[in-house]
Amino acid sequence: MDMPETQRWTEAEVAALYRMPLLDLVFEAAEVHRRHHDPQEIQMCTLASIKTGGCPEDCAYCPQSSRYDTSVESDKMMKVDEVLDAARAARDAGSTRFCMGAAWREVNDGRAFERVLDMIRGVRDLGLEACCTLGMLTGDQARRLAEAGLTAYNHNLDTSADYYGSIITTRTYQERLDTIGHVAAAGIKVCCGGILGMGEAQADRIRLLQTLASLDPQPESVPINALVPIEGTPLQNQAELDIFEWVRAIAVARILLPKAMVRLSAGRLTISAEAQALAFLAGANSIFTGEKLLTTPNPEKDFDQSLLARLGLRARVPDKEASHHQGTAAADGRSRPAENGVPAAVA
Repeated sequence: MDMPETQRWTEAEVAALYRMPLLDLVFEAAEVHRRHHDPQEIQMCTLASIKTGGCPEDCAYCPQSSRYDTSVESDKMMKVDEVLDAARAARDAGSTRFCMGAAWREVNDGRAFERVLDMIRGVRDLGLEACCTLGMLTGDQARRLAEAGLTAYNHNLDTSADYYGSIITTRTYQERLDTIGHVAAAGIKVCCGGILGMGEAQADRIRLLQTLASLDPQPESVPINALVPIEGTPLQNQAELDIFEWVRAIAVARILLPKAMVRLSAGRLTISAEAQALAFLAGANSIFTGEKLLTTPNPEKDFDQSLLARLGLRARVPDKEASHHQGTAAADGRSRPAENGVPAAVA
């Protein structure tokens, strides 16, 4: 199917793309991927929960909600040094982006936010890209995050606007779009994706992808999550997603957002190596490493390194922007950890 690479995709065009024969769709996505990216390069990212549990929202998939009886307990916010130790370990294991998540509905000004700003500065001084997911933001808060050096801000749409009310009632779809707008206006890269397998129809996946492609600017990063059913949440008994639907969504995301990093996020632990290989062929070019993604299990580092090696893929090295920030920090005399060498690619 000869489709233009444009932000002006209609729902009908996205639906036609999504419903192509799967191997034809993957082939087209692979061609788009190779025009915009090195097909052998995978960015390794690490996600750390800097404030776990106690969230007042009612997201049906989330064990961190205070409304549900799950095994996740509410913890105090991590200290800056603890976060930087985790970031340093992630860097030494091959990650080039370090993401920090807090179980908040929205960011509140005060000591906790000031601590996050210090974490961002420290992560950047380590030569890493820094990403946060902290809930809703005001324009001023986004500006302060940008001033601290934040690379990207994650704020997922989760699903289509039509299905959203079946999953979340404590925050509107428009509020999510407003936060994304504040992030973009502040000059921070937008990380925005969704979760598949929450009981939504295929049409909802199509509408989610069309909405993501219509954002202006388009997201720099698109995490594709597969639901991990957690005991105690409303979706604990949700049926497993058809793995080919997961691959379809990845391929369509690659075609609609050709320059974005398409990230394989939650759910990889139960997805076979063969299916992940197909996802890489379809245009995925980033994975999250580490034992957990916030609170859900994730493949171990050895599995990821082995998988990349078997497929002839290599880990992305730090980009020039992160390295430049590190050098600037030293020139400015800001404090930074002594171990600031960046490891070679892991393959």
